[in-house]
Amino acid sequence: QAPIRTNLPEIIKERNEKDPENEYVISCIEDYIKDVKSENPELEEVSGELVIAKHMRIHKSIFSSRSDLKVMNTQIQNYVTNVMEPLLTLSYNLGNDYPHEAVGEIWKLLFENAAHDSIGSCISDTANEDVYVRYKQARDIAVNLVELHSRLIATSVKNDAEMTFTLINTLPQKRNDTVVVKTYIPGGNFAILDEKGNKVDYTVIESRDLTDYVLSQTIKLDPSRKFYVPSKVLEATIAIKTSDVPAFGYVQYTLDTKGNSAKNLEKKNTLENEFYAINVEEDGSLTITDKENNVTYKNQGVLVENGDDGDSFNYSPPRKDLEVFSNKSECSVEVSGSDIYDQAVIKFNMVVPKDLEERAKGKVSVNLPITMTVALRKDSKVIDFNVHVDNKGLSHRLCVLFDSQIVSSFNYADEQFGSIKRPNYYEKEMKLYMASAENKTEKKTGVQELANWANDQSTWQEPPISIEPTQSYVSLTDGKQGIAVIPQGVREYEVLDDHMIRLTLFRTYGFMGKENLIYRPGRASGERIIETPAAQLLKEMDFAFGFTTYASDINEANVDTLAKAYNTNIEVYTYAEFLNGRLIFSQREIEGTKESRYSLFETENKLVVSAMKKAEDNDGYIIRLFNGKNHENISDTIKFNFDVKEAYYTNLREEKTEDIKVENNTINVKELSHCKFVTICVKAK
Repeated sequence: QAPIRTNLPEIIKERNEKDPENEYVISCIEDYIKDVKSENPELEEVSGELVIAKHMRIHKSIFSSRSDLKVMNTQIQNYVTNVMEPLLTLSYNLGNDYPHEAVGEIWKLLFENAAHDSIGSCISDTANEDVYVRYKQARDIAVNLVELHSRLIATSVKNDAEMTFTLINTLPQKRNDTVVVKTYIPGGNFAILDEKGNKVDYTVIESRDLTDYVLSQTIKLDPSRKFYVPSKVLEATIAIKTSDVPAFGYVQYTLDTKGNSAKNLEKKNTLENEFYAINVEEDGSLTITDKENNVTYKNQGVLVENGDDGDSFNYSPPRKDLEVFSNKSECSVEVSGSDIYDQAVIKFNMVVPKDLEERAKGKVSVNLPITMTVALRKDSKVIDFNVHVDNKGLSHRLCVLFDSQIVSSFNYADEQFGSIKRPNYYEKEMKLYMASAENKTEKKTGVQELANWANDQSTWQEPPISIEPTQSYVSLTDGKQGIAVIPQGVREYEVLDDHMIRLTLFRTYGFMGKENLIYRPGRASGERIIETPAAQLLKEMDFAFGFTTYASDINEANVDTLAKAYNTNIEVYTYAEFLNGRLIFSQREIEGTKESRYSLFETENKLVVSAMKKAEDNDGYIIRLFNGKNHENISDTIKFNFDVKEAYYTNLREEKTEDIKVENNTINVKELSHCKFVTICVKAK
């Protein structure tokens, strides 16, 4: 952030002439470290995440800045790595071209948004507009690649049915799941049949009649060709009960206009599947009973709104705050369900302060309408949540609370290639900084104590707060039972009172930088005069996440692989000739030759698969796996459904490092320790 000193060589030369007892050189980081080590100094050894901001600001709550963009980042990352790249690899295996250049363009856009101020969103509204456009471009390319190659897969199957549903599983394990998909279906009764002709249950969750619109989009490439055209077409969100979907492969279901396998929604009092029974209380909170373990969790899914006196770098509580809870607000509940899908639509009208000034006076005047949809799918161990907010307030934060009903001094989350165990509260560090401000207090430091510390201008740059990031889950357990939250938007959490997970949904603020925050005293970070009205997020937004419970320790619960599966939807591609046109890529009709069921490979689901793609420079398949368990060494086995010519480990450049023995088209992955990963290249004969 400063111009180049063109006279630096002359300055170095002059210093060497005037100070012959020392040698001045232009160095680099590598040489500097080498020279320091050569002196054998006694250096302090530091371990851990390096998240205590005693000497330097780290902006530890930046994970929720511009929450709308953070949601896009999470969704696109999950989609590209969990769905798009594996699906393109499956398509390539079936004979289609792998679009390396288009995939490369997606990653370039995501990398541009990964620049530290861009991913942090601690920039002006104008710059954030560019970030949004890059996310949109990446998303649009990815969605269209998946749509195009899903069609190539679907139409390659030999099938003369009037309409097909092709289920594409990009995880290397067989799956039984109830899949929710938005698609087009004919009006009236019909049945969905699996590849063996058995009826498949489905439920229409919501629909609207788009007959004229859809049929007017059809392009008849061959006017003489006769094909099925329904008299009524619905755009519908439907749940389909799948079973035994092949590992890393596909299965094709068909539509039977003469049958009926629908399971209609009816009014209910309780949401229930084989794992849970959920009651929605009069105040809108949830009572969740884990049927397997006979444990009941009360007061779950409570929303809490409070002020945010921070900026684009830091969340910071107001010096005079006011909390508003959903279970203290006006609400209405509507519960419905079928044999395979239950949902509760809970509408809250939370009345909140319009700004920080009103909040400081304890006044509320703005209606904050929120719709929380809680869904329970057959065969799902995870409860689905979606929170729709029409945001009206300024400079505030909305979170959701889940009570573990146990006491634990630490929590688990995951990072790039494994799990991490964190303290719920940085007790030692908190005592040190409070002592530095001569303001000793009890363990549970409150906002007022922090405000006193900030006013004292402590030498610490930020207090050691416990607002933490995660990749895909956060969990609390005492080794006997536990809960986990799987965010699919903002990935920021805090553990309260050693038993409560508080997941951030969004926060809003009005300036790039501000001075003298409780969580960051002193000068403003960034620019204090740049206003960011777009960061107030005065619009409608959706935030999705999952919730699960278990009766074991974190490793036995397999939260790592459960979260991976939850973030990897089974893709459902609906195809019928009447849809061919402007609704989907218009292409010539082809006669399919492939079987209705196919699997490329399968693992034992011990290691987590983080990447599956075609190799960049050869015709091999790249598979990256990591150990997601907490300090437990594990391995895995991969069984390929093709003749393997060669298998070997690679580095991240996909360069060969070590051969792997192949027996009966099966390889045993080497045992991995905590947070370790391997990359494998496999070539077919």
